[in-house]
Amino acid sequence: MTAVQEERTTEDLKALAERAGRELEDATALEILQWAAETFGNRFCVTSSMEDAVVAHLASRALPGVDVVFLDTGYHFPETIGTRDAVEAVMDVNVITLTPRQTVAEQDAEYGPKLHARDPDLCCALRKVKPLEEGLKGYQAWATGLRRDESETRANTPVVGWDEKRGKVKISPIAKWSQEDVQTYVTEHGVLTNPLLMDGYASVGCAPCTRRVLEGEDARAGRWAGRSKTECGLHG
Repeated sequence: MTAVQEERTTEDLKALAERAGRELEDATALEILQWAAETFGNRFCVTSSMEDAVVAHLASRALPGVDVVFLDTGYHFPETIGTRDAVEAVMDVNVITLTPRQTVAEQDAEYGPKLHARDPDLCCALRKVKPLEEGLKGYQAWATGLRRDESETRANTPVVGWDEKRGKVKISPIAKWSQEDVQTYVTEHGVLTNPLLMDGYASVGCAPCTRRVLEGEDARAGRWAGRSKTECGLHG
C-alpha cells in the first residue's frame, strides 16, 4: 500500500512518531520533510501563520503541491493576509484557509466585544484551536515552524513528536534552527516573509495581541504582552 492509501491506528502513529523523533534528530529539515512526504503522502500538511513561508517552501520541495493550512482568525494584520495570498500565488503549494465558526461580529454579539482582551484563552480556543482541530481531521501528520530557540516553552520541541491531543504525528523540521539559520534560508531561496518582521515584530499573531519586541526580549515577548499567556493553545 502507498503512504497515501495506508491507514494506521493511533497506536501505530504514536510509535512511528516516537521512533522517528529519535532517528531523525540529526537529520536536516529537508530530510525530515522528505520522510514525512514518503510516510504520509497526502495525509500530511503544513500549518503556517504566514509569519514567513520557510517551512511551506521546504515542504514544497519534498512534496510539491503540499497542503498549507492557514488559520484566518479575523484579527490578522493586513500584511499577514497579503503574505498568504503571495504564498498561494508563487509557491507550489495548496493553501487551505480555515475560519472560525463565528465571525468577529458574531462572537462579539455572543461573548461581548474584545474577548481577546478579557479572556484571551477563550478567544484563541474559539478562533484558532477549534478550527484547526476540524481542519486537521483528514491528516495523519502536520508540520509546524516551531523552533527551540524561540522561548523556554519551546526549548524541548522534538523534530518529530506525538500530538496527544489530536492523535497525530507532529513534525517540527526547523526545531533546531536559529533565527540566523532562518534568515540564511530566506536569503538563499528568496522565500516570502511577512513585512512586519522588518518593522520590529519578531513573532506575528493576531493584531490586537501582538506588539513589537524590545531589545533583548525573546521572539515571543511581543505576544500577549503583560500577561502570563505565552501560547495560543495550538501547541500544548
